[in-house]
Amino acid sequence: MLGVDTHKDVHVAAVITATGAMLDTRSFPTTRGGYRQLLAWARAFGSLRRAGVECTGSYGAALTRYLQTEDIAVSEINQPDKATRRRRGKTDAIDAASAAQAVLSGRATATAKTTDGPVETIRMFKMAKSSAIKSRSQAINQLKAVLVSADPALRESLAGLGNAKLIRHCAELRAASGTTPEAAARHTLRLLAKRILHLTEEINDLTTRITSSITACAPKLLDRYGVGPDTAAALLIAAGDNPERMGSEAFTALCGVSPVEASSGKTQRRRLNRGGDRQANCVLYTIVLARLRWDTRTRDYLERRITEGKTRREAIRCLKRYVAREIYQSIIPPRKNVLTRASAG
Repeated sequence: MLGVDTHKDVHVAAVITATGAMLDTRSFPTTRGGYRQLLAWARAFGSLRRAGVECTGSYGAALTRYLQTEDIAVSEINQPDKATRRRRGKTDAIDAASAAQAVLSGRATATAKTTDGPVETIRMFKMAKSSAIKSRSQAINQLKAVLVSADPALRESLAGLGNAKLIRHCAELRAASGTTPEAAARHTLRLLAKRILHLTEEINDLTTRITSSITACAPKLLDRYGVGPDTAAALLIAAGDNPERMGSEAFTALCGVSPVEASSGKTQRRRLNRGGDRQANCVLYTIVLARLRWDTRTRDYLERRITEGKTRREAIRCLKRYVAREIYQSIIPPRKNVLTRASAG
């Protein structure tokens, strides 16, 4: 078994036998050549089929992709147990060995996401879009703040305009010369308005690209009631490029909408799941709110559960779980979808 503790510049790898005995540890650079050296070194000890890698979504993403292309099954390794760490100490070699032990013992069962498909493209586009939206909101707030203290004549000429017309008018202001506060206000308003228009074009372009990528990998997802490009993107990013690695219930747990058992003694209950991908959990709530507003079936379901004794909040949590199951059927590949339904039948 191979275990890898990942870092920005260097990965530390450890190889153990099928009985858990340590064979060797070594460091490798995070380069293409370093990945080849790591794999050749690990295979020198015998047949290698499985590996445990920490941070497969960040520092270990490139290594994970490389190992998967070499037919190595990669498992995601979570943070080592704190009690074990306090007892054994902490070094990169110990962490790498713990990663290999986690795979061997079966504690690490989650298959790592692949990051070589359309979902990874969507993730990068969405990241760029989120930062552009944040920058645009900041620029709009700054423009309005400058306008509040601007010369009365300038302020009155722009009074009563909506955001779109206000930004266009500010972008068309003539460049003012001089260093007076009025000239500075005109110049600043012009610059901020042009920045806002540029960011709007960037956001629209990214939205188009995100929509095209979603249509390519999950064509039925946008047809779901209440699902738009941003919500679809967040759910696809949570699932990854290989959603077939998990089942429907695993996806609900990943989104944090599956209840967690909290029973003890005679008390039998479940509590709210505060884990999972919180961004995916948030967009599921957005979808549920949209359906509660416009979809008759969803409103009827909510009223029925409230009649049964649940609070509105508890009923919405149930709805989020059902929506997650429905979304999963649109995310997984068609062939896998057919097999899932056949096995359920």
